[in-house]
Amino acid sequence: MTTEVPQSDRASILLVDDMEDNLIALEAVLGALNEPLVRARSGEEAMKALLRQKFALVLLDVRMPGMDGFETASNIKRLDQTKDVPIIFLTGTEGDSGYAFRGYATGAADFLTKPFDPWVLRAKVNVFLELHRKNRQLERMLEQERQQFGLLAEQLAQIEERVMEDCPGDASQLRGQVVRMKETLTEMRRGQDG
Repeated sequence: MTTEVPQSDRASILLVDDMEDNLIALEAVLGALNEPLVRARSGEEAMKALLRQKFALVLLDVRMPGMDGFETASNIKRLDQTKDVPIIFLTGTEGDSGYAFRGYATGAADFLTKPFDPWVLRAKVNVFLELHRKNRQLERMLEQERQQFGLLAEQLAQIEERVMEDCPGDASQLRGQVVRMKETLTEMRRGQDG
């Protein structure tokens, strides 16, 4: 059973590997997810791609000439624009046992050894795609709340102005209520931003 993903929640996946065969294999495994797949053949290309567009996930080969996977991951995690993008490291079986530790230390969310089980890779990628969608949904909800708080603040200011103009005798009691409502609104905004 597949569910239709809204266009705004489409999640690009960055595939980083210097070997064409590995990129083809990743595309074959992940193509069924129906999400945009972007290739990079080096750490440098990966960084350029990450600065051009947003990605839900990076699948990153450890062993590449030039900037290797660990250095690339360190650069990804160093930049504010990309630091929250999850990384799954991919490495060949000849990698030493310290690779996994080093990968997690540089900020990897997960680590898979090649050859990987396609079902396992797809399942792991699906988890990160779902997290990406939930985060986008939360961002939209927070933006809606910010807009609603802004409207409430405007309405309270208008009410306060009208109260002061229309009924100066009863104004102090009503003004006190409006002030308390403003304080509540301010506290709600602080809770939202914190």
